[in-house]
Parts: sequence; C-alpha cells; structure tokens
Amino acid sequence: QNRHKESITIKKLLLSSIPGRFAICQLNRKAKIPDWAFAGEFFFISRTPDELSIICYERYVPSETQFMAGWRGLKIEGPFDFNEIGVLAAITAPLAQAHISLLTFSTYDTDYILLQESQFDGALITLEAAGHEIDAID
Repeated sequence: QNRHKESITIKKLLLSSIPGRFAICQLNRKAKIPDWAFAGEFFFISRTPDELSIICYERYVPSETQFMAGWRGLKIEGPFDFNEIGVLAAITAPLAQAHISLLTFSTYDTDYILLQESQFDGALITLEAAGHEIDAID
C-alpha cells in the first residue's frame, strides 16, 4: 500500500510572558476546591478520577499543600481553530530537542506553557531560534 504523507508546515507563533511565578498543586481527588485557588487573575483547575490539580500564583499556596513552585508561564497568542494542527508541536518539539521540560494546558481559545524558572531563559532562546516571536517578557 502506497501512502502519500504530506509534510506539515510548522507555523511561527507569537508567545507572551505571563507575569508572576506559578505553582502546580496536587490535592486529593475528592478535596473541595480551596478558596486560595481562585486568588489572582490567573488560575487553572482540573479534576480527574485520580487527582485535583491547581495551577495558580505560588504566593497564594499554603505551605501544607503538596506543590511544586518556581514555574514561569507563556501564552501562545490565539485564538486557534480546533482543527488547526501542530500548534503545540511547534513549541514542544524544539523544547524537547533542547531537553527543556514543560507543562501545557489548554483553554477554548489557546494554549499555555509552563516552564521551570531555571529553564525559562533557555526556552526563550530556543523558541526564538525556532522562529517564534516572544513578546512582553517580565
């Protein structure tokens, strides 16, 4: 069987820095969402059968919570159509090649990337070298 594979053109994207430092928190899957999770203008909450995860500004997380602090955020400027292919791959592929770990999450309009602060500057250099534009670094 002869299959024709079209190559996917990786789109050049505009990313903007999200001010502040973030924490990724893990709570018991049955836990009530705590009030501190809603503090600030940026938070992301997900519940699965296994856990309750909260991404929020690290300054609001109580010390008794299980969390990992020291994350910086980038927003991929959208919106993107749900049928658009390769948006996250355009970001994750060059970062993976540079051995930079990340966490992604998505909203209706766009995608977000969290990077450990120790790798943030290297990630910016890598993404710019891949042809992406970085705007508004705090």
